[in-house]
Formats: sequence, structure tokens, C-alpha cells
Amino acid sequence: MQPIYLGTRKGLFQLLPDGDRWRIHKFWFPGEHVSMLVSDPRDGALYAALNLGHFGVKLHRSRDGGESWQEVAAPAYPPKPEGYEELDMWGKPLPWSTQMIWALEPGPAEKPGELWCGTLPGGLFHSTDAGDSWQIVESLWYLPERRQWMGGGADYPGIHSICLHPHHPSSLIIGVSSGGAWQTNDAAQTWAVRSQGMRAEFLPPEQQYNPITQDPHLIVRCPAEPHKLWAQHHNGIFRSVDEGASWTEITNAVPSVFGFAVAVHPRHGDTAWFVPGVKDEQRIPVGGKLVVSRTRDGGESFEVLTRGLPQEHAYDIVYRHALAIDGTGRNLVLGTTTGSVYTTRDEGESWQCVSEHLPPVYCVKFG
Repeated sequence: MQPIYLGTRKGLFQLLPDGDRWRIHKFWFPGEHVSMLVSDPRDGALYAALNLGHFGVKLHRSRDGGESWQEVAAPAYPPKPEGYEELDMWGKPLPWSTQMIWALEPGPAEKPGELWCGTLPGGLFHSTDAGDSWQIVESLWYLPERRQWMGGGADYPGIHSICLHPHHPSSLIIGVSSGGAWQTNDAAQTWAVRSQGMRAEFLPPEQQYNPITQDPHLIVRCPAEPHKLWAQHHNGIFRSVDEGASWTEITNAVPSVFGFAVAVHPRHGDTAWFVPGVKDEQRIPVGGKLVVSRTRDGGESFEVLTRGLPQEHAYDIVYRHALAIDGTGRNLVLGTTTGSVYTTRDEGESWQCVSEHLPPVYCVKFG
């Protein structure tokens, strides 16, 4: 069974199976904010992005299961033209520098060494040498519509979702908070907005369906049915069955449509999991009960999964990258802002607590 990796506010943890449970096995980067991580299925390399505050953003790579780490290049923005000042939609100056690595995605098997990286303040980067160097995707950075993007929960716009097409290496969809969804079918030479149908109720009525200013929290694609996508949006849950050309709002999810995380079954695009909460002013589980909701019929109905999860005085929030599913579709892991980690081996029917005392969890991945 694959290991599980947890990126937290105070370091990177590895979990390994021990009988019918998971145990913490290794710990790296003590005290450091791990904003994103990925395990490359092509060669087993592990990448960890660190946000070191005053010392900037760093990226580390391990080729031996974490026994040793090498610092590699961090994505860097081009110099800002002299005298040029760019303001976001809130009228705030937008930096041309990497504030945080928010997404990492390996390329296809036929392109060894290819990596994609999404950052705050909204830059997409591409590497062809396993992270030794990066190039900003200029076609997106200089896109005129990017000036309509704005910060949401974060101070600046950020790319948090990179969904590669499993059969067409030149096609990918990205998710931007708050800048909607965008698709390229020509290896990032051109882009088209793909968030039509999403609704942002926090905007004035005449702007609520503007696809360029939507706030998806996370977008995921079903590997076996790549035309099916799910989005956990600030305003609720949305689903696309035409590769993002249109989105349908799902309004009947229980106990809430708000959340940050979503996972889709690797073979069944109608099956997805969410971690609902009370939005905006509170951002806590509904009724103080940590639950996972699951649909198996494309959002027509939802089940509320509770077995093994705390059902009173629970104030955990699960961030957008802190819910993950493995390739079998049976094993899931979630980590919370209170440092609790739960795993399931039966598609969420029952959960086991791994720890309740870790630092706040920002991202989880199967190795």
C-alpha cells in the first residue's frame, strides 16, 4: 500500500500502514510551513514546497524516499517592467514574485521530468527537468483577463488546481482563486475560460455569473472519465460533464454545500467526496460535527458519513488540498486545521484517527 504524506504548518510527515492502521513513520523539515507536496508516480521522486516567510519560498526534492533532500529551483517571476504598477481588482498592488507554491502536478509518463506548478499571485510555471529550472507560462501571465482576477481568502489570486488530461498531454485545466477555470488544448500556448455556469453570490447580481471572477476552491478530474469534473466553490458545489465547457450547480448536498476540499473516484466520475462546513463568518463544521458527504450518482443524492469522526465539539476545517484518494478508490485520507488526521479503507464508510496532535494540515497525498 502506498505511503501517505502530510504537509503541515510545522513540517512534513510520512505515514505507513501498520496492520489495519496507519502510523507516523518519518518527519522532515521540522518547524517549516509545507504548503504543497507531490509524489511523482513516474520515478518515485518526492517534492516538498516550503514557505519560509522572510526567507522566501523553497522547493526540495528527494529521490530516495526522503533519506536525503536536495534544494532545487523555486519558480521565479520575470522582472516587472520599470515604472509599471499592476493593481488587482481590489485596487491593491500585485507583486511579481512567488508568494507561495499552491499546486504541483507531474506531467504524463511520456514526458519524464515534466512538472507543472501553480503559485500565488496567479502564475503558472512549467519544468522539463524535474524542477531544476522553471519557466513562467507567459501566455497565461500576460493574458489580459488576468487583470480581473482577485484575492479571496488569500491576499492575492492563486492557482491551486492543475488537472491534466490523461490521454491528451497538451490539454489541461487550471483552477484559480479568484479567477475561475481555464483550459489549454495546445500545451499552454492559448487559453480559454472554462467556468461558465459557476455562480459567485458574493458579487453584485449583474456580475455573479462572470466566469473570470469565480472562486473555485478546488477542481478535480476523474482519470477514467476525464470529461467529468467536480469543483468545490466558495458558493457551493459544481459539476461538469463536458470537460469544463459548462458547469451545473449542485444545491442539495447535506449538511452544507460549502467547503474547500473535493475528491473524485479514479474510475467513477459520478462519485465524489466533500467535507462540508459553515462558510464565511464561522468556517466550522455544521453543528460541531466533522462529517464527510459522498455522492455516487453525480450529485442527485448525498450520504453523510460519520463513523469514526468526532460528532460533538469538533471545530476542524479541512483545507482544499487536505483530502486525498488513492488509485484504488477505496482509501482516503483527510487532515484538519486542528492537527487531526483520519483515514478510511472502505470509501468513507468508517474512519480511523491517526493523530489528533499534529500541526495544522495543509495538504495530504498518497505516495
